[in-house]
Amino acid sequence: MHRRTTGMLLIMIAALLYGTRYLAAAIYGSSSPVWSTDHFNDMLNYIGNGPIIFSTIALLLGITYLLVAELEGTSMRKQIEQIKSSWNEFDLYETGGTSGKGKNK
Repeated sequence: MHRRTTGMLLIMIAALLYGTRYLAAAIYGSSSPVWSTDHFNDMLNYIGNGPIIFSTIALLLGITYLLVAELEGTSMRKQIEQIKSSWNEFDLYETGGTSGKGKNK
């Protein structure tokens, strides 16, 4: 799997985990006759901080994977350009100063 794909999947997992906490608290309190901010915060406390912790970890890993992929892609492009220029220089050397493209030997 590519680093960009892995990074995006980890960010999507982070969003899913973040929303799951609130959704679980809403489902848990759906049978309650009273709705208030304090009551919802109590339900969030009942769910715990596990989804938030895992969401934060997944988000940080996803961002890290995306940054590494971008930095790696930049250095790879430079290497490809260097290979192309070296190849062209070698081609000029072998053909005696002309590119030699389109000629049959």
